[in-house]
Amino acid sequence: MEFRKVLGILLLFAIVSFSCTAQKEIADKTTLPTKESAATIKESPTQSNIKTTLTQDIPATEVSFKLALIPGGDFLMGSPESEVSREEDEGPQLKIQLESFYIGVTEVTFEEYNIFREKELDKAPTDRPDWNADAFARPSPPYEDPTFGMGKDGYPAVSMTQFAALQYCKWLSDKTGKFYRLPTEAEWEYACRAGSTSTYYYGDNTDLIDDYAWHYDNSSEKYHQVGEKKPNAWGLYDMLGNVSEWTLDQYQDTAYAHIAANLSEEVNPWIKPTRLHPRSVRGGSWDDDKEEARCAARIKSSMRWKERDPQIPKSFWWNTDSPFVGFRIVTPYNQPTKEEQAAFWLRVLGD
Repeated sequence: MEFRKVLGILLLFAIVSFSCTAQKEIADKTTLPTKESAATIKESPTQSNIKTTLTQDIPATEVSFKLALIPGGDFLMGSPESEVSREEDEGPQLKIQLESFYIGVTEVTFEEYNIFREKELDKAPTDRPDWNADAFARPSPPYEDPTFGMGKDGYPAVSMTQFAALQYCKWLSDKTGKFYRLPTEAEWEYACRAGSTSTYYYGDNTDLIDDYAWHYDNSSEKYHQVGEKKPNAWGLYDMLGNVSEWTLDQYQDTAYAHIAANLSEEVNPWIKPTRLHPRSVRGGSWDDDKEEARCAARIKSSMRWKERDPQIPKSFWWNTDSPFVGFRIVTPYNQPTKEEQAAFWLRVLGD
């Protein structure tokens, strides 16, 4: 919060949303590209017949990352009215049904994102000599160092827009042959809670939060290397604190009422974006008070995160003023078809 307080208060001109308006009729019908709910895994992640973790190598590099299986099921999303520091946009609570998916054990790191950012690092795999690094949209040069000198190797990638995070997911999907995307708000909270119903995934006592999260009081006003704090019950690190994380959803302060009224029968509900801001961000960060690093706490993106960007229009790729925002990725247990993937990318990125 203090970082943002030092920024100016002038609002900037909105930039054009990157949604594909020419294909809106088709795109609006697009749901998350996953198989039917009948295929949802009901087994516990501890059962031996299920691969509970994955290690994904990024081809033609020495970089890899780990993902944990999140078993399909239902949970109560949002916070009860009795929760300390609760905000109105965290309710009313509602039951959500989700399919199984894998999610990054940590936030996407600088090393992972930098292969996408720097074309010369994106080499052709030995089994794909025709790989064309020029075929992908990549981040433009940033106005200034997006890390603000806080750290690179082993630290989370930060300061990217949601558009840039989605472009990374598309590139990674092509590079690895496995479909990756951002989590929905519902998937994010489900994974964060890891079966808990408490304020924080370890319980309700704020006195213990230093063991699990980097926040304003213990971060020395900077983000830290991923995985230094204790994980949640499903082995996920930094779901609370360190850097906040992009989700797929449009932010609505009445999101849960909207889901209850319009998406109550839908597995994997997703509030599809119709404008650039606000989008939903989760988890709280090193720059937030500990009360904002709750499982149910919601954050809305803002054009103020680009306040010092001098470009007209402002960059689609970078936020000059949000070194407190990063992302982690998911991949469905049941992979979508190529046609479903194409429809999804059209919906979130346009042509």
